[in-house]
Amino acid sequence: MSVKKEMTPSIEAAVKLAKLLDTTVGYLLGENKNAELLKDPKMLKRLQDIDNLPTEDKSGILYALDNLLKAAKLKTL
Repeated sequence: MSVKKEMTPSIEAAVKLAKLLDTTVGYLLGENKNAELLKDPKMLKRLQDIDNLPTEDKSGILYALDNLLKAAKLKTL
């Protein structure tokens, strides 16, 4: 009977992977309370669409979005 062994990456490999993906080891391990956000296909599609825009357009959209978010947060105070 063969026993399958589960491989786990070393800390060093996890750190390298996190750097490559521009994230943290904690995020890769699921230690993020917002992890479900990126599982929403509509939200992920919007983020991908923004990311694919030219830098100037992307900056404009993010600037407008930041201001809309600030206004929405002020309404809840």
